[in-house]
Amino acid sequence: MDRFDQEGMTIAVFSAARFAECAQAIAEQAADLAAKGWIPATSGNFSLRMDDQHVAVTASGCNKAALTPQEVLVVDLHGKPLLTHGKPSAETELHTQIYRRFPEIGAVLHTHSLNQTLASKVFAAEERLEIAGYELLKAFSGYASHEDHIVIPVFANSQDMGELAAAIDDYLAHKPITHAYLIDGHGAYAWGATMADARRHLDALEFLLSCELEMRRLRSHR
Repeated sequence: MDRFDQEGMTIAVFSAARFAECAQAIAEQAADLAAKGWIPATSGNFSLRMDDQHVAVTASGCNKAALTPQEVLVVDLHGKPLLTHGKPSAETELHTQIYRRFPEIGAVLHTHSLNQTLASKVFAAEERLEIAGYELLKAFSGYASHEDHIVIPVFANSQDMGELAAAIDDYLAHKPITHAYLIDGHGAYAWGATMADARRHLDALEFLLSCELEMRRLRSHR
């Protein structure tokens, strides 16, 4: 699909077929996550890399539980919309900064499950959660043993998405983030090379957060 400026110059080119494929995949993923109760109200947003310049991302304010492919938009790697209908999610920049930093990443999922939201509050003061000793760590790409550990950063929330994105980008410039992070009171972001990878990482994170929260509760009752 081409767009043209007033002088007839091509300013963006992307595959309509690829966009349709991504929009459908995002809508299907949203329906499944909604069934789990992980995206209450209009929360959450999802994206897929279409090519090296374009990203398909959910529109702002839509009910993700009833998301349709028509509520998915195209943006460039800096979050600029390339279609005239709809407005990208306010958190699109948090997606595109991952795509810019990690060329191998193809999908990003943001959800607000109870465990994710609670963990983001419980571990906010420590600004991170280190998870180790679980067999399920092997669900994360690049992890081969329960003896490995994964660090999940917890970032302070902000209604200024530019400020929040800058804080995360500064962290990324000095430390790696492997597969996921939390935002205080806001939930989780998880990503992977494909939609299936991103979803596997999100599912693994959800289970491990549940374990860590339960372990903390049990220790507090000793």
